[in-house]
Order: sequence, then structure tokens, then C-alpha cells
Amino acid sequence: MSDRYTKSGDTFAAAAIAPPPPRKPSLFNKCDRYFDPDGIFAQVKEADLYPYFRPVQKNDGTRAIMQGREIIMAGSNNYLGLLSDPRVKKAAEDAIEHYGTGCTGSRFLNGTLDLHIELEERLARFMGTDACVLFSTGYMTNQGVIESLASKGDIIFSDKDNHACIVAGTKVALAETVRFRHDDMAHLRKLLERAASESPDAGKFIVTDGVFSMSGAVAQVPELVELAEEFGAALMLDDAHAVGVIGPGGRGSAAHFDLADRVHLTTGTFSKSFASLGGFVVGPKNVIEYIRHTASAHIFSASMPPSAVATTLKCLEILEAEPERLDRLWEISDYMREGFKSLGFNVWSSQTPVIPVVANNMRTCLEMWHDLLDEGVFVNAVVPPAVPKGQSLLRTSYMATHTNEDLDFILAAFAKVGKKHGVLGTNGTAS
Repeated sequence: MSDRYTKSGDTFAAAAIAPPPPRKPSLFNKCDRYFDPDGIFAQVKEADLYPYFRPVQKNDGTRAIMQGREIIMAGSNNYLGLLSDPRVKKAAEDAIEHYGTGCTGSRFLNGTLDLHIELEERLARFMGTDACVLFSTGYMTNQGVIESLASKGDIIFSDKDNHACIVAGTKVALAETVRFRHDDMAHLRKLLERAASESPDAGKFIVTDGVFSMSGAVAQVPELVELAEEFGAALMLDDAHAVGVIGPGGRGSAAHFDLADRVHLTTGTFSKSFASLGGFVVGPKNVIEYIRHTASAHIFSASMPPSAVATTLKCLEILEAEPERLDRLWEISDYMREGFKSLGFNVWSSQTPVIPVVANNMRTCLEMWHDLLDEGVFVNAVVPPAVPKGQSLLRTSYMATHTNEDLDFILAAFAKVGKKHGVLGTNGTAS
């Protein structure tokens, strides 16, 4: 505060001048609009239909405690059902006892443990590739790999339904990005032909989900491989929802089509089938080593904590020793997919344990989500822009440890709630 002095006779009076009030940053105006009392966010919260950030008080895999009551978990990516396996928990505990709770540094400097090297070698053998490098999360894996490999003058060809982490990678990479219509190989061919004509010297990089996270559909890997080879493009599959789920021994979408030796790079995550946290990419040794030394998301991030690495190693060991888990997972997936169809629900083109149940408009979707929770079933509500308008859906996903009784309970709850909201009569199609 500054003072101004004015003379009055032999005395001076101090007149304090207050500074102007601080201006509110205009950057935050969007935040106020987001929480507008008349907006959809406030309305959904007021009606107790907001489905996100709901705390889970306990999770044993197929069962969880939410709001003080037990529910059947039908919205988890714990595909192999190993989240609460005693062997897995013991491995994590032993790693903490031996190594401590974290690595306090990046892999590049002080954060590499012998466990990290062991997991990279094991995964490379499991996936039938030359080499592997770990990342701290699956999201960072795709972002880091794309940024590392796609340079100025290169072109990325990305499926329009790719996961957000792939989109993030295309945004930070210096390469040009063109998006092809979802699963449309004819459109991808046209884009590749145009690039070959207009930019013949550009490096070409085709990137797609191996299993799409919302629809549960498998990418057309044979066609993608043929196009990549014809046009001299590198091909990367994001197998976050495929490794530990599809293909012989759970080796992913390329192995599912017996094309593992013709797909250049496969990425994956440990936060789903492997009940942990982290990510990986496998491929040719020189490419993997280049990524290891140039991907900023790898070099400048703290490495996976020892408990997460040990958890992943134990889950991989169990997957290889107990292939019957995959058999059970597929038995469950087929049963639920046919069950939903027989009830009259639209499940899009699901081919995996990810089974979407289309629920019309957003309000209907949120109301169904709430009613299903009341019935004792937790699923995930997915609304635009994550899905097309009028195709809001309830994303269900299954694990090898669900019982037949669990499955029938889920179907009965959906039948009751779907009938209540008129979705069965419309087969999940918006009017």
C-alpha cells in the first residue's frame, strides 16, 4: 500500500490509497462455465446421476464395496481375475520388503532395478519379439513411442476411434497426422496412396488399437499388415485390451491372427490383465533401444515401483501356467454377449470380454447406470463425446473369476432396468 501526503498548515495527513483489486484470470472462465448451475454437469450431480469418481471402499475382484454395500463388479478391466489373488499380493509384499516402496528416479538414471530388466526380458520372450522397454503407465507408453518415432516430415495414420493416449501422442509428435475412418481399410488405402504420391520420402506410421476399448471389437490386423507392407509403413498395435485376453496364450491381437512376426510394434499396459500399473512396447531390438533413449515419457518419468513390477511378473507367470483362465474368460464373454443379444440389447460389434450395451441418449444411460447400481451391479457409463450422440452406452467387462451365478444376476438386472427405461423395445437405438 502506498501513502500520499498532503500539507494542511504545519501538519501532514496521510491518505492511504488502496491498490486495485486483483483481476481474475480469464484463463479460468472455462472452469466457471463447466460448473454452470444450469448446465448438464450440475443437473446430473443434483439428480445423483453422476457416475464418475465414485469411491470403491474394498475390491476383491468380482465383488466390491461401494457406498457401504456389496456389488458385483462388471466394469473392471481385471480380465484374468488376478487383482486379489494371494500369490500376486504376496509377490508385491515381498518386493516392497526387499526394494522399498519406490525407485525415486527415472530408469535412465538411478531407477532401474534388476526386476525391470527381468520383466523386459520375460515380456519379449512371451510376445515372441526381440526386445521390450517398460514405461510407467500404459498412457505414457503410446504417447512416448509415437513422439519418439514420428518426426518432422513423417506421417502418422491413426484410426478415428483410437484411445486418447494415442491421440495425445499424435499431438506432441512433430509428424503430420491424418485420421482414417474407424476400421475403414479402403479409406486408409486412399490416404496411404495420397501420401505415397505427394510425400514419397515421408516415413509412414500406422497406429491403431488392437482391441477397441469401447466396442470390444478387434482391429482388422490382416488388412493392416498388408497395407503396411505394400506402402512401406511401420505398424503399431495398442494391445492394452488384448494382451492377456486374446490370441494364443493371451499374446494379443497380432498373435490372434498368427501375424505376430509381421507387426512391427505392440504396446500394452499392466493395469488390466496384469492387475498392476505400467506399460510396455515390444519390437525389433534397434527400434526398442532407440525408444529407450529418446522417448521423453520414459527418460523423464519415475520408473515403475518394485511392487508393480513384481505384481506383473507374477501375473505373467500365472497366465502362462494356467491357460484355463483364458478359456473361462472366453466362455464367459460368449455367454454374456449372447445373453444381451437375446434380451434385445444392442452390443455393437463386440468380440471380446468388453461388451457395450447401448442405452440411447445420455440421460437414459445415466439413469440406467444408477438403477443398475441400486440392483447391485456396477458398470461404466460412457457418454458423448466418447461415443456418438444417441449411442451412450453402459460398458461392461468381464473377468475369468466371475461365476455363472454372477453372470445370470447381471443379465437379470439389465433385463429389469432395460425394460423400465424402454431400451429393450428400441434395441438400444436412439429415436
